[in-house]
Amino acid sequence: MLLPAKAEVARQLRRYRAWERVMLASPHDRTVRSTFEDSGYTLCVLMGKRCAREAADAAERYLRSTPAGWQSEQDGRPQPGRTARRAQSPERRSTAPSP
Repeated sequence: MLLPAKAEVARQLRRYRAWERVMLASPHDRTVRSTFEDSGYTLCVLMGKRCAREAADAAERYLRSTPAGWQSEQDGRPQPGRTARRAQSPERRSTAPSP
């Protein structure tokens, strides 16, 4: 899996947060709202998320993580040394009478 450059993620996250503050200060300005939504969309594409808030949270976690830690978190794989084993299922027995 390709990972985005941390410098680019940091730059896009700063841009998103800056436009978020501007948008909160003037929510009725259509140009500001449009630019804010564009920055959120860019962050979504970069982080592979559908929601801008999720993308911002993911970007913050990504910037704090190591590449191996981030990949295992995204793949849903357990950390090394923490593998869980499933118990074997009991044999299935037929409840139908034998002929």
